[in-house]
Amino acid sequence: MESNRRRVAELVAARWDDHRPGLWFEERTLTHHQVAAAAAARAALLTDSLPPGAHIGVLLDNTPEYPLWLSAAALARAAVAGINPTRRGPELARDILHTECRVLVTEPAQLPLLEGLELPGVRVLVTGTEEYEAVLAPYADARPDAAAATPDDRLLLYFTSGSTGAPKAAICTQGRLAAAGRALADQFGVGPDDVHYICMPMFHGNAVIADWAPALAAGAGVALRRRFSASGFLADVRRYRATYFTYVGRAVQYLLATPERDDDRDNPLRVGFGTEAGAVDAAAFERRFGVRLVEGYGSSEGGAAVQWSPGTPSGAVGRAGPGLVVLDPESRKECPAALFDAAGRLLNGDEAIGELVNQGPNPFEGYWRNPEAEGERRRDGWYWTGDLFCRDSDGYLYFAGRTDDRLRVDSENLAAAMIENILARYEGAGSVAVYAVPDPVTGDQVMAAIAGSFEPERFAAFLAAQPDLGTKMAPRFVRVLDRMPVTATNKIHRALLRREGFRCTDPVWWRPPGERTYRKLTPQDIEGPLAPTRGPSEVRRQGLEPRTR
Repeated sequence: MESNRRRVAELVAARWDDHRPGLWFEERTLTHHQVAAAAAARAALLTDSLPPGAHIGVLLDNTPEYPLWLSAAALARAAVAGINPTRRGPELARDILHTECRVLVTEPAQLPLLEGLELPGVRVLVTGTEEYEAVLAPYADARPDAAAATPDDRLLLYFTSGSTGAPKAAICTQGRLAAAGRALADQFGVGPDDVHYICMPMFHGNAVIADWAPALAAGAGVALRRRFSASGFLADVRRYRATYFTYVGRAVQYLLATPERDDDRDNPLRVGFGTEAGAVDAAAFERRFGVRLVEGYGSSEGGAAVQWSPGTPSGAVGRAGPGLVVLDPESRKECPAALFDAAGRLLNGDEAIGELVNQGPNPFEGYWRNPEAEGERRRDGWYWTGDLFCRDSDGYLYFAGRTDDRLRVDSENLAAAMIENILARYEGAGSVAVYAVPDPVTGDQVMAAIAGSFEPERFAAFLAAQPDLGTKMAPRFVRVLDRMPVTATNKIHRALLRREGFRCTDPVWWRPPGERTYRKLTPQDIEGPLAPTRGPSEVRRQGLEPRTR
């Protein structure tokens, strides 16, 4: 297709002489033309000082400089590495040096993060300073030139989760980003009069690929929020007349937790697009704000995607497209179709849950300098997503969590995501996470973390009333928190929850074997009936170190 051969550089250059407002940030407004001109100046600086293909680190909040440097990199055939400002010390230095950044663009507020770091060969540009303006001044008359750029030029190096090791820098070329932007603009009917509200961090793929790119492809405007704010969301949307936004992780729950107002539905939004809102919260969001949320599934590396369509059953992500199959990762054989009873309970999870694999062509472009991680994704000539799904007889896919989220209770495989969807109905739950903790003898036990209010008797009665909650799905442990721990992209920090298990400082309630009610967990319980009888290596394999007595 022609759209697959488009270049981000030409989309940037196309905005020259477009004098409509195109970028809003706090009290500033830039026209599309001003954005293109500013990008051209930065591109000219890069062309003068770096060879084609060089990497630029961007350590910024969502300020206008972020999209300007993305645009400049496209024009100069360079690549932007989004640097996560929540990383610290050696980890932060590792990200910058691993992606071989020749230039690091940052701002005064981020400079304390760089103190004491050894970054040999890295030139630091600090936006908003006189020195920065002086560096750009000679290039003020530059015009955007997209002639040299190609669809295969590397444009993005964006880090995926580092929960199981050092973060991996996924590669995205100009051609893939332009194609993704065009596809999303077409899917949601984005046009030049739309305004995209970007409140998710731009160092993450979601904000760039699913929000900025479709706006660029359609010639739509962009409104930036420095950092996500639930309390400021609706005011921003009204102020900028935003029609589209993206979200990840717990952002929707934070918005729903704000005080309700009679005029909540008085807003210009048409649609929100993202992941992990959950069916319960998506329905609540539409009732309150009058805005439809479209939940999608897409590997951030581009290896697999599933689109929702009308007629998709409740709880399903969408229908499997060509090449998408659910495989048993050990046998490499396709899992049998998922069977549900009348209440929606999965009857054959042990057989039906497997890893989603794309056996067809896919745009995965690899990781930067990480052949081991790349090999995990590319096996047998296929793309392995690392995500668990099951698929019904009609071809609809149901998300079951990450491969790390698999629970095996009494020799039966359970899906953390499906249990979470049920527990989200509990009235006191503002946020829910489900994960495995080791059974003292073998396998796993189900643990849930609930941010919100918790009453043990009411919770037990709630569980008993859920028709689709299997007998082995009820949590053995419930950790009660004021606020769920999250990553920099507002995703639940599951690795931390699994690592701490029931040995944490928050209150933990548990249901002893054979009992239906919950009681407070005590140190005597941990050292007594919950003490592991397995060897240390088996306990470590399950993700929980035995405590030294």
